[in-house]
Amino acid sequence: MQIDVSFLPLFAAPFLLSFARIGTMVMLLPGLGELTVSPRVRLAIALALTAVIMPLHRGDYQVDLRAFGPVLMTLGQEILIGIVLGMLSRLTIASLQIAGSIVAQQMGLGFVTAVDPTQGQQGMLVGNFLGVLGMTLIFATDMHHLVISALNDSYTLFKPGEMPPVGDVASLFGTTVTGTFRIGVQLSAPFLVFGLLFNLGLGLLARLMPQMQVFFVGMPLSILAGFMILTLVLGAMMMTFLDYVEGVLRVMSPGS
Repeated sequence: MQIDVSFLPLFAAPFLLSFARIGTMVMLLPGLGELTVSPRVRLAIALALTAVIMPLHRGDYQVDLRAFGPVLMTLGQEILIGIVLGMLSRLTIASLQIAGSIVAQQMGLGFVTAVDPTQGQQGMLVGNFLGVLGMTLIFATDMHHLVISALNDSYTLFKPGEMPPVGDVASLFGTTVTGTFRIGVQLSAPFLVFGLLFNLGLGLLARLMPQMQVFFVGMPLSILAGFMILTLVLGAMMMTFLDYVEGVLRVMSPGS
């Protein structure tokens, strides 16, 4: 009995090239590409997605396996596309860290830091909470399916073997960064108003009662009032964030 394995090189090349794009994106995705997630789990997810998506676009990989240069160039292009997709997703989630930093500063908790499980580094406590809550809501609302759709549509936007349009990618990154800061400031807008009015009131109180230790009175009140406002507006903040994330993912997956 003879087993014909002549098809393996033609099958393995598209699989490995597709895995370069998908694996790079998974390693950078927020929630999945964190240091707290086991590398084996990330590798298994990347392989599973590759096994599902690659057959749909196997014909797009027209690579001459007899020459090393074209294969290496295509591999670099696939890794670059994966970096673009993963970084766009991570920049979108960064709006919660920006909002959390502003909220913590206005509440008087700017000096309180802890290890951020989504970033693997020190971050402000409120920002860490918002980041974990945002990732939880994304998975709870099945919005991560849009990420898979965006990965599938990326073969239409960035065809294998073609250099990604640098101008369009740079414009998309600029728009995403601008939107991230804009949404971060919008989410923290109630706390900016609160901080302005509260500090103005403390300043007037210090002028009227110079003998009073305003700092020791104002700090606990600022933290208490800040948590009360956070409780009231947290739902609206996360709904605004989810709408923004959905809008970004819809741009990345126009076919969905």
